[in-house]
Amino acid sequence: MKNLLRIMLEGSYTNLKRIFLAADRVTDMELRRRILEGRVEPEPKVAEVSCIGCAGCSNACPTGAIEMRDLDEPVEIIEGLVKKQIPVLNSEKCVHCYYCHDFCPLYALFGEPGTIHPNDVGEVDFDAGRVLQKPVKISEDKLRFISQFLADKSVMKSTTLAEAARRIR
Repeated sequence: MKNLLRIMLEGSYTNLKRIFLAADRVTDMELRRRILEGRVEPEPKVAEVSCIGCAGCSNACPTGAIEMRDLDEPVEIIEGLVKKQIPVLNSEKCVHCYYCHDFCPLYALFGEPGTIHPNDVGEVDFDAGRVLQKPVKISEDKLRFISQFLADKSVMKSTTLAEAARRIR
């Protein structure tokens, strides 16, 4: 009983400090005001320039929170691989399982930052074409597993990628 009373008093004291003295506050008042007024812009969820448009993230998403949006103008990443779509993440459907990030072939196969993430993507600054052309060691099992999520099978059939994988073995 003594411990219960102590816990209740400490909790009340802590809450009063938070309410009246703004103790332990992690969000400043300006940010709170912007949130309440609906003026907070969400951070980008997709690194559009680095994305190769394979739809692996969309196919791996268990809640269907990622849809592929057509680009106005297709972009050739490397010979034989043209990006026609980019993913758009619906944060309301997202359950933050990170499958989108983990199944991004740039992350899963090449160890580069995933181009989609339920939180802030951050600065992703690399040339996907150069990454796809560099020699890497990828097991057949991993290639098969990741390729089942890719809508654009040319990512796995790309002669550059296949040749690079064969050269390293």
